[in-house]
Amino acid sequence: MSNLVIVESPSKAATIKNYLGSNYKVVASVGHIRDLPKSSLGVDIENGFEPHYINIRGKGDLINDLKKQAKAANKVFLATDPDREGEAISWHLANVLDIPLDKTLRVTFNEITKNAVTSGIKKPRNIDMDLVNSQQARRILDRIVGYKLSPFLWKNVRSGLSAGRVQSVATKIIVDREEQIRAFIPEEYWTIETDCTDDEGIKFTAKFYGDEKGRVEISGKEEADKILNELNGCDFIVSDIKNSVKSRKPLPPFTTSTMQQDASRKLGFSSSRTMKVAQELYEGISLGSEHGGAHGLITYMRTDSLRLSDEARSSAKEIIISDFGEKFYPDKPHIYKTKSGAQDAHEAIRPTNALLKPADIRNRLSSDQYKLYKLIWERFIASQMASASYNTMSADIGCGKYIFKASGQALRFKGYLALYEDITDEENDELFGKLPKLSNGKTLKHGDIIPAQHFTEPPARFTEGTLVKFLEEKGIGRPSTFAPTISLIISRGYVERDGKSLRPTALGETTTKLISEYFDEIVDYKFTAQMETELDEIANRNTTMEETLSKFYDRFASSLDKAENSIKKEDINVPVEETDIICDKCGAKMIIKSGRYGKFAACPNYPACKNTKNLTENTRAKAPAEPTDMICELCGAPVVKRRGRYGEFYSCSNYPKCKYTYNPINKIGVKCPDCGGDLVEKTKGKTVFYSCENYPKCKFSSWDRPTNHKCPDCGGILYYKKSKKILVCKTEGCGHTEDGTPEEI
Repeated sequence: MSNLVIVESPSKAATIKNYLGSNYKVVASVGHIRDLPKSSLGVDIENGFEPHYINIRGKGDLINDLKKQAKAANKVFLATDPDREGEAISWHLANVLDIPLDKTLRVTFNEITKNAVTSGIKKPRNIDMDLVNSQQARRILDRIVGYKLSPFLWKNVRSGLSAGRVQSVATKIIVDREEQIRAFIPEEYWTIETDCTDDEGIKFTAKFYGDEKGRVEISGKEEADKILNELNGCDFIVSDIKNSVKSRKPLPPFTTSTMQQDASRKLGFSSSRTMKVAQELYEGISLGSEHGGAHGLITYMRTDSLRLSDEARSSAKEIIISDFGEKFYPDKPHIYKTKSGAQDAHEAIRPTNALLKPADIRNRLSSDQYKLYKLIWERFIASQMASASYNTMSADIGCGKYIFKASGQALRFKGYLALYEDITDEENDELFGKLPKLSNGKTLKHGDIIPAQHFTEPPARFTEGTLVKFLEEKGIGRPSTFAPTISLIISRGYVERDGKSLRPTALGETTTKLISEYFDEIVDYKFTAQMETELDEIANRNTTMEETLSKFYDRFASSLDKAENSIKKEDINVPVEETDIICDKCGAKMIIKSGRYGKFAACPNYPACKNTKNLTENTRAKAPAEPTDMICELCGAPVVKRRGRYGEFYSCSNYPKCKYTYNPINKIGVKCPDCGGDLVEKTKGKTVFYSCENYPKCKFSSWDRPTNHKCPDCGGILYYKKSKKILVCKTEGCGHTEDGTPEEI
């Protein structure tokens, strides 16, 4: 019979079949075939933490078929993914198929291309048991924590809960951030600015800095008024100018973490969605006969390495020079240093064949595949392009005894920015602006000196992207664990999505408080990161699996005994989440409960009243409404403040009979040009933008502030561009601009 190649995924098997001749048969194990049992711990703690593996239920027929094919084959190549998990799957396959370890033929492919596959098949090796033991140690650690700690939570908090070595830390990170937000006390501060104009009419902003002794912080109105009085009548004279040229180096190609972060920020993808699509791109996509059939389009997507092959660099150089020109390729190629402790077995994430441009194969990809492939392709090509450069100017401007500062930058050479933008809209406005021409001793024309009151803001809630970044920075988990960890804490009800943000639930906060009190090491950032390092040490033969597990278990078992002897269930109180739904049997306000099929509304008087309702679109649970002193303009009933999926809003207390809604805080007094609704001011992170109050029915939005001013050329709306202090018309083909500030601001 022919040689047998075993991979994990059927789609990966189909791609590899195209590259190997008729002497090879490629089949899939469809992931793991053995695991620890679900019904018991499956680890003999007393005997060196010996794991007891069983065949996964439902895979009996597949295993029997693999045995038959392996027995008839001349050679059996184990070609699972090139990481610890893949190494462990190959080891399990060897055990099930009765292949001695010294006879195993383990092959790995960093990319699913013909060259990589045929080259890998020619260089088989034995299974790396150090990698396998590292994976086993991780699996056993997670099993001990899950199977010992979860029943403790069932007993003292709620049945069906789970705890985990990484998931509990991730939940605590989100809980800690929420506590920081609640404890945050805003501090008042003031700024003073004025618009100055050079001899050519270029406007720029000068900001109050301090005096000759240094920076002066303005903490209140009285202090601001005092400074304004002293500035009255003073000339603004340029006292010091610094001009320079700065460069901006492109970002490196993607790692797993940075890919998830950028896909979240630019594409709105969740981490699990990103990894699912990346897996499809890695395993292979059929591109039709014009592109040679099925291809793996990207290299292995679980990596924290920034290394690139010489072949990949050469292909990027060819594309850059061809598409952009010689000057867009750097004199010396950029070298990106992989951070210490990273797994460098694979390259960074890049296209396997950069000549396959996203636009050329778009009709062969799904929408998600195209978006992610385009992001990866552009990031890789941009990482090899010349740096962007820009002229910068900073100036000190004296006014009496006080100093104002002005700064600006203007793009000198686009470089990689011609392909891949990694700058904010405000930075983009600045880069493409004009620098004023100033000289020392020059007296400047200036407008009104404007004071403004501000308050410091609390830290922002984590999004999936920023949480992944935080986990990576703290060394918690590995690239392969980020997405499943986030999905798990959401599915378990410890964390919920609020738009793009992640916020803890009452259950998440209660559980975290309990675990923190009795199992502080489990949720300690440094301890969890150290465990990752120790797992790496097993893979590097610097310690053993048994030594690592013993050291952990001795402390964990002691904490568990202490907790079980100290805590009483009546001491634990999980706050209920109340809704606005009225029980139609007893009249009580229903509360949210979780069941095997998700959340539902239940009567709080259970078991006396067993009424429940599905949380459909018409009965979606809401946070308790807060009373206000406003009256509904339609029916005269009181208006209440509510929280919806898009944030806080005001509505009639008679909803849904009366559909009146209102947001008096954020309306800017301008009508939407698309539907006539009121435009409101919103924030994304710390950036302000404007959208229609009828979102999501009306999709209008703008980073620049719409005004009630009309364009004198075409009659369209003029927008206020804050960074340039001008009004612009965005009507296609118009381009009118004028100086000025709308009265509404």
